[in-house]
Parts: sequence; C-alpha cells; structure tokens
Amino acid sequence: MWLLAHDREFFMPYKNFPWFKEQRVSAIVNVEEQSPGHFYWPELDVDLTAEIIEHPERFPNVAHST
Repeated sequence: MWLLAHDREFFMPYKNFPWFKEQRVSAIVNVEEQSPGHFYWPELDVDLTAEIIEHPERFPNVAHST
C-alpha cells in the first residue's frame, strides 16, 4: 500500500502493516492527518506516525488484526 502526503510517498508493505491487507479500499483511503506526520484511519482504528511508516524495524511490537 502507498500513502501520499505532502508530496512524499510512503510504502507500507502488508508484512509490516497487516491491518490493511483484508480491508475495503474505502476504509483504506479514509485517512486523516491528525497532526503533522500523524495519520489515522478511523474505520480501522489504526494510527501511525511517519516515523513508524518509514522505519517499522524500530517498532517491532506489531499488533495483528483479528
């Protein structure tokens, strides 16, 4: 999955961001930037910072969808 924000592209592989894998496109594209670099998907109750998206290896505790 790709996220475009402020002329930046963020690649979000399902391996690191499993919450998006089985979701409807409408839920994925419904994203809010609540503060600079802080993104929230209200239908999925997922919030991520640009740092987490760019460096998922720094944040090894990944919650898994049920």
